[in-house]
Parts: sequence; structure tokens; C-alpha cells
Amino acid sequence: MSTASAYLSIRGIDVDVIYKDIKNLHIGVYPPLGRVRVAAPKRLDDDQVRLAVIQRLPWIKRQREQLKAAPRQSEREMTTGESHYVWGVRKRLKVVERPGRAHFEPDGDRLVLYVPPGTDAEKRRSYLDQWYREQLRHALPDVITTWEGKLGVTVPKWSIRRMKTKWGSCNRETRHIWFNVELAKKHPDCLEYIVVHEMTHYFERNHGERFTTLMDQHLPDWRSRRDQLNAAPLGAEEWE
Repeated sequence: MSTASAYLSIRGIDVDVIYKDIKNLHIGVYPPLGRVRVAAPKRLDDDQVRLAVIQRLPWIKRQREQLKAAPRQSEREMTTGESHYVWGVRKRLKVVERPGRAHFEPDGDRLVLYVPPGTDAEKRRSYLDQWYREQLRHALPDVITTWEGKLGVTVPKWSIRRMKTKWGSCNRETRHIWFNVELAKKHPDCLEYIVVHEMTHYFERNHGERFTTLMDQHLPDWRSRRDQLNAAPLGAEEWE
């Protein structure tokens, strides 16, 4: 797929535009502060894209305000007393230094990290990242299997990775789906929404009317789940 790009400033909002061999125009607003990106058919010119963005400005501004208002965690130092989110629930970290294998244990409203003495913050953060990935690897199979049955399709391969601008991604050719590791911090309803969203791309590449119709048909409350996901506390990392 050949592409071209442009940068537009539209009524004080910076917009990145990518022109692709696609049928419909798609506008996205991305965390942390609401960067606007447009995927536009190559048949459109900058003026037509500008008009489309202006027509969607009320929606874009609402999305940007929602992202800017979302609570954010400072970078985690991985010390006792810090807050961490697990499946949408806020937990207090307790660090226990002792010899042996590093691991996490949920304990009520606490998340206990056992680490060898002298383990630095960077290493502790890497343990947390690994633990979040384990939570997703445990949760995803049941959700995917459920929706394979409902949608009548199979997901041949899925992976977990840290993504800067998306909660999920789907390659329609290989049918490979990727999930953002950050989803382990969000409510399980948000994870299900992303699973259905990405699987729906098997039927429709773009986020146009047909895609919306399919989402309405299979997951009628998807908009509230999307809003819940975007309103949840964001991590400290700088999303691109």
C-alpha cells in the first residue's frame, strides 16, 4: 500500500495526515494529549481533508478534553505505598526484599512484590511489565475463544506488546492481532471491547459505517466501553 503524508494546522489543532489507498477517511485522537491523525484516501486533497476535520471538530475537541482530563500516574519508582492498577482496580504496592525468585502476589487491595535485596527500580519495573503480560496471556484465551464462537471466525495468532498509539492492532492478511500490555491495567470490559474491535477488522478494514454497524450488532455497549477505556488512568510513558 503506497502512502504519502502531510502536516496541517486546522484552527489551532495540529493534524498529521497519511494518504493511503483506502476508501474512507478516518480521524483518530490519540493519548496522551490528543494528537490528531487522519488516514485519508489518496483521491482527496489537503483542502478536502481540512473540511472533513473541521466538520468533526466538536467530536475531536471532546476527545482531546477527555484525554487531557484523564488521571495520569507519575513514573513508578516501585516502592512500597505506590498505586498500581490491575484490571481497573487500584492497588497499593508492597515491596518485600528477600532472597529467591522475584514475583508478584495480589493480596486484597495490595500488590506484593518479592525481590532479591538490592534490586533497582528499573529491574522492578521490568518485573511488573512481565507480570502484566502474564495477566493478559491468562485472560485473553477465554475472551478470544468466546468471540470466535460468536463471530464465526478464528484468531490464528495473537501477541502482546507495548504500543505507543493503539490499544490493539490487526493484520487482516495474516489475521494476527496484537494487544497493548497496558490493557492489563484496565477493566476486563475494556479488554473484551478491544478483542471484539480487532476481530471485527477481519470483516471490515476501516472504521466506517459498516464497521460501526458490525460493532453495534455484536457489542451494543461498545461506545461506553471505549469511553471507559480512554477515561482510565494513563501510564507515565510518553505515547507517540
